[in-house]
Amino acid sequence: MAASDRPVYLRLRDEIVAMILDGRIQEGDALPSVRAFAADQGANPLTVAKAYQSFQEDGLVTVRRGVGMFVDHGATQRLRVAARSQFLDEEWPEIVSRIRRLDIDPADLIDRVTA
Repeated sequence: MAASDRPVYLRLRDEIVAMILDGRIQEGDALPSVRAFAADQGANPLTVAKAYQSFQEDGLVTVRRGVGMFVDHGATQRLRVAARSQFLDEEWPEIVSRIRRLDIDPADLIDRVTA
């Protein structure tokens, strides 16, 4: 499924996951408020709330009533493991196929990664 075909709430979730994995949001930090994140993303607050609810259902955040949602200890590693698995199982096979189709030397790819 192309990224643009994914439901909006999942794309918003992906953005928050990227923020956590990139270290812009640390374990123990609050997620941006639903309203603030909705405004930043040009999204409906109800859609953002649905994305945030998925973090709660997955046990990645703790809700403090009247204060916000906070990233749980261990959430970063759990998200990284899930993202790696998704990449290797779903995205990597297509990338390998394309590398072969274009007859790209893997050494050229490694040179570009390390440059």
